[in-house]
Amino acid sequence: MLRVKNLSKIYDDGTQALTDVSFNVPQGEFLSVVGLSGSGKSTLLRCINRLIDPSVGEIWWKETQLSHVTGEELRRARRKIGMIFQHFNLVDRSPVITNVLSGRLGYVNPMASVFGRFPASDVKRARNNLDRVGIGDKADNRADELSGGQKQRVGIARALMQDPEIMLADEPVASLDPVLAHSIMRQLKDITKEDNITVLCSLHFLDLVQQYSDRVIALNEGKLVFEGKPDEIDDERFKDIYGKEAERIG
Repeated sequence: MLRVKNLSKIYDDGTQALTDVSFNVPQGEFLSVVGLSGSGKSTLLRCINRLIDPSVGEIWWKETQLSHVTGEELRRARRKIGMIFQHFNLVDRSPVITNVLSGRLGYVNPMASVFGRFPASDVKRARNNLDRVGIGDKADNRADELSGGQKQRVGIARALMQDPEIMLADEPVASLDPVLAHSIMRQLKDITKEDNITVLCSLHFLDLVQQYSDRVIALNEGKLVFEGKPDEIDDERFKDIYGKEAERIG
């Protein structure tokens, strides 16, 4: 189980991005994180994988206190936390297979990885993961030859190379059209359910939240304003999340 307890984040410029946020996520749950831009969604995900450090509070994964580990212990913990980015974060000039193999950097000798020397078992696994996301035929293409949807599938395959126990997806479909967005979300949901991976996925659109989430938390100005099932977001709660002037579509 992932446990977030009284988490706050204040940036160096004084911005209060998160305030006293607490929630739990059972193993294998698909949790969506919703809220307006600037509500603290990305900050929350980046605190969990320690791309940034929390100011106050605790983050626990099982018996590991993610919020406080350092050095080698942090490196080991990050191995099990996959990350999927809105803008893909691929090396465009490198082959797709190389981008996927970068998900093994926490497991292999750093110097070997610099020269692209990965164990044959990792290369086989990378190709299997590309098959799994439906783009096995693109393994030897350069990443910049792919469409946006294909690039995000590479991002999923790369994250799977970590053998993750947690997957953090930061607006993974925000730059895709609605048809592709549903395709990527369906694939992400199916794969993570098959592998019993805990998912925290920040999203803007409630139709995606309602279709793919087991549960939802909502942030407004860094504060937790809702926690529950997607179908519990009625008109009143919608306005708590998105503001009194927001209009619900659909």
